[in-house]
Amino acid sequence: MTDRYAVIGNPIEQSKSPLIHTAFAQVTGQDLAYTKVLSPLDEFGQTVDAFRAAGGRGMNVTAPFKLDAFAYATDLAPSAQLAGAVNALKFEGDKVFAENFDGVGLVRDVLHNLGFQLQGRRVLVMGAGGATRGALLPILMQGPAELVIVNRTVAKAQELAALAQKSNAAGVSVRGIGYEDLQGESFDVVFNATSASLTAQVPPLPLSVFAPGALAYELAYGKGLTPFLQLAQQAGVTRLADGVGMLAEQAAEAFLWWRGVRPDTRAVIDSLTVPLV
Repeated sequence: MTDRYAVIGNPIEQSKSPLIHTAFAQVTGQDLAYTKVLSPLDEFGQTVDAFRAAGGRGMNVTAPFKLDAFAYATDLAPSAQLAGAVNALKFEGDKVFAENFDGVGLVRDVLHNLGFQLQGRRVLVMGAGGATRGALLPILMQGPAELVIVNRTVAKAQELAALAQKSNAAGVSVRGIGYEDLQGESFDVVFNATSASLTAQVPPLPLSVFAPGALAYELAYGKGLTPFLQLAQQAGVTRLADGVGMLAEQAAEAFLWWRGVRPDTRAVIDSLTVPLV
C-alpha cells in the first residue's frame, strides 16, 4: 500500500515540498504519495485529524501552523522544544511525534553543500523569531567561537540568547544585542533569519560586520540577490548563499525520519536554485 504524506499550510500553493519529496521517493525507491493540504486558519487540528484518519503517516508543517503543530504533538523532540515550533510530524497510533529540522537543514547545507565550517568561527544571526530559534541548537553543536543574535527589539535577542545558553553543552559564548551594538564587530558568517528580504527591506547592518572571507547566508530562497545579499556584496563578500539548500536538507531530514533512508539532495537543489544576480 502506498504511504501518504503531505505538507500543511495556508496558503499552500507555493510549497515546493511535493516536488522535493516525490523526487526523493523516486531516487530511493520508496512507495509514497505526497500532497498539499490547505487548512482553514482555525481548523489545524481537525484537518490533521482527518488526514490521519485517512491513513496519513506524516506531515511537513509550514506557515502559519508551526505553533499549532507544537501544541498538537504528543511527543516533542529537543529541536522542537527549543524552537517552540514544529515543521515535521510523524503519526504512530495515538502518538504524534514532532521535530523541527530547519536548523539541522541549515547547518548541513553550510557544512556539506557550501563547504564552510562553523567550528571556531564568529557567527551572527539576524532576527529573534522562529527561524532563529530553530537554528540555534544545531549551530551551537558545531562549536563556533561565538554566537551573537541581533534584533531590533534587543530584549527579544537577549531572551533568546539566555534560552540558547541553557542548551549550550559546548560552552559557546552566546549574546543578544541590538543593531547599534554591531559597530566595531565582525563575523565569519552572517545569517539573515529576518523577514526583511521578503519585503525588500535593507537590514541596518554596518558593512564592517562582514569579516574577510565571510559567508552571507539568506534563509529565504528563490528571491535572487536580496537586499541583504546586495549589502554583503557591497561589503566585498563573495560567498553568498540563499536558503534553497536549507529547504532541501530539512526535507531530506524529514524523509530520513519517516522512511529510514536519506536521499541525496544535489539534484533537487540544482533544480530549485535561482541565480543570485
